[in-house]
Amino acid sequence: MDGAALSDLVIRHAEPPDHTRVTAVLDEWWGGRRRMVDMLPRLFFAHFRDTSFVAERDGELAGFLAGFLSQSDPEAAYVHFVGVSPEERGSGLGRELYERFFEVARRHGRRTVSCVTSPANAGSLAFHQAIGFEPSPPQPGYDGPGEERVVLTRSI
Repeated sequence: MDGAALSDLVIRHAEPPDHTRVTAVLDEWWGGRRRMVDMLPRLFFAHFRDTSFVAERDGELAGFLAGFLSQSDPEAAYVHFVGVSPEERGSGLGRELYERFFEVARRHGRRTVSCVTSPANAGSLAFHQAIGFEPSPPQPGYDGPGEERVVLTRSI
């Protein structure tokens, strides 16, 4: 990260035009191993702006978080997708994006935050555990046949 600080970042709520910027780099940020763009619909940037964030450094996209408050469980919130530019990884940006989300969720009376990841995504599992999430055992068929997931949950 070349010594750049989190204080040099602008973190703000997501806006509809951010969807184009995020999806333009998404597959690259995930190493081009699989198509990720389809997993992040524009609706997060239009209908969940208050609980979704974009981070920029010098006008360039540095990271994002797309989340929402559960409509079914008044004590729960959910992070659908979080991404940090490869140049920003290890800077604390991912943690900061989650902290912003936790603050919004707390203000709305939420007590837990959850998200899911693939059991094969060791980096995601390690990151989430480092910031206090507890993983479930792998859940076969969670997102359909052959789509195993780990559910991560954190009390806030």
